[in-house]
Amino acid sequence: MTLLEIKDGQYVLDGQPFRILSGAIHYFRVVPEYWKDRLQKLKACGFNTVETYIPWNFHEPKEGEFVFDGMADVASFIQLAHEMGLYVIVRPSPYICAEWEFGGLPAWLLQNSDMGLRCYDPAYLAKVDRYYDVLIPKLVPLLSTNGGPILAVQVENEYGSFGNDTSYLEYLRDGLVARGVDVLLFTSDGPTDEMLIGGTIDGVHATVNFGSRVAESFAKFREHREHDPLMVMEYWNGWFDHWMEPHHVREASDVGQVLDDMLKAGSSINMYMFHGGTNFGFYNGANHPEKYEPTVTSYDYDAMLTEWGDLTSKYEAVREVFEKHGIKPGCSLPDPISKCTYGQVTLSECSPLFDELDTLSTPVKQAYIQPMEKFGQSYGFILYSTWVKGPRKGQKLYIQDVRDRAQVFLDGKLLGVVERWNPQPLDISVSKEGARLDILVENMGRVNYGPFLRDPKGIMEGVRVDNQFQYGWTIRTLPLEPASLSELSFTEGGEQVQGPAFYRGYVDVERIGDTFLRVDGWKKGVAWVNGFNLGRYWEAGPQQALYIPGPLLHKGRNEIILFELHGTPEEAIITLVDQPDLGSTALLDERHLNFVVEDESV
Repeated sequence: MTLLEIKDGQYVLDGQPFRILSGAIHYFRVVPEYWKDRLQKLKACGFNTVETYIPWNFHEPKEGEFVFDGMADVASFIQLAHEMGLYVIVRPSPYICAEWEFGGLPAWLLQNSDMGLRCYDPAYLAKVDRYYDVLIPKLVPLLSTNGGPILAVQVENEYGSFGNDTSYLEYLRDGLVARGVDVLLFTSDGPTDEMLIGGTIDGVHATVNFGSRVAESFAKFREHREHDPLMVMEYWNGWFDHWMEPHHVREASDVGQVLDDMLKAGSSINMYMFHGGTNFGFYNGANHPEKYEPTVTSYDYDAMLTEWGDLTSKYEAVREVFEKHGIKPGCSLPDPISKCTYGQVTLSECSPLFDELDTLSTPVKQAYIQPMEKFGQSYGFILYSTWVKGPRKGQKLYIQDVRDRAQVFLDGKLLGVVERWNPQPLDISVSKEGARLDILVENMGRVNYGPFLRDPKGIMEGVRVDNQFQYGWTIRTLPLEPASLSELSFTEGGEQVQGPAFYRGYVDVERIGDTFLRVDGWKKGVAWVNGFNLGRYWEAGPQQALYIPGPLLHKGRNEIILFELHGTPEEAIITLVDQPDLGSTALLDERHLNFVVEDESV
């Protein structure tokens, strides 16, 4: 039996002082075929531990239906780390943040508008208990006390940034213990009074998250926890990106200097992120500090490894600091993963969205508008349709509280776009015969952090022409799951479609390697390769290419589908290249690296 304990203010493992040198790798952001490559690079740098969140919505995407295979096979990821000689820290807290959709909470929780989130609400805790009754038994055999690699388990994540319900934290702690978790339990919070007061509980080890100002952050932590070992559970060595912003970068020398300061202070560390990976599918989150800011598909994070797993200058900077402190590589590096250019692919087959509505959905008719969660939908798009009576001239169309981006069509022609972050009304005129109004709303990712965490999608309040609400709607859910895409009817060639449509083409592959999908000239949409949802693209940037891991391809013919919202370029061509493009860059400012002012924390 191996047990990580706290004695005399330090970590002790099997009776010997132990420093945790951990790096974050999220198994759910990396295809399983590459788990070993990423873990080997972690160990080769000198780390002895890997840390991962466990996202509830990834494992229970539909209520009562659990998924633990493929990319969701968390037990296999942990066992692989064990076989490679690494310890593991797991963070299965119901909420994870992680710039992940809804912070890991399943969207179906929002069907109940009265349910409290992340608090001692029996209705919410009953859902957590059912999930933990399935998840935790998969982790218990992998605890270090049972011969496995898991040294520590998180109770909740940065809870002090959200609430102060101590009874809720105690309930989660007691639930873990009752289910057999007998390793070190911990919380993690930012280095402010408010966060450390709200997020910690007596008898549970506290850790701290920050990216700079080492002495200042540790001093604040010590005001609250005099005898706990110093542990930076999240050392933010990079940052994530939002659409319509530049790609965030941080100097490698600065990352190395801050790490050196942490190690000199005697701290253990978890590098967040060691390897970021990708927000495949519709799993990107969003932030809402002052306005809604959706996160891009890439979770490159400007980390020690790129999104596609290559070593960066930060890897070398950390390796140098480790050597300075006598920390040696644990193994050799793996062979490089090949990258391939497959050239241009013409998406010559087309399937307009409005021609395929009956294939993709079943209409629901009701008087008033509701968000997608009320129809059992979590991700994708939702279509609201009605008949507007005329005549109307020179009026304004208002979508009251849209989440997140709506394309408005009047008799099949685009009237305009209404965005959550720019909710301007549209001019509308209707003849005396009336007109059909279609509103296609895209869920661009639920808020994953802060007070606006409750973030249902679609249209919240209703649609008005001037001050008159419109009633009598036909509503179609469009989650765009792979099974429904396989039922689409495509037509070869034909005239260009200006509205939303699916485009399909094929690429023949002889040599398999990683590649990058460029969509130059396309506007905004979603891409699939062989039925796998690669995520969103958008000309707004900064991301200009989608990463395709080689294991998603196979020798022979491979299918590529784009759901383009705004019509094709002159030629419906995409390009598969061996080099990515993360767009314009900008150095991180201090606001991103520490909780400088509590009410401005990100």
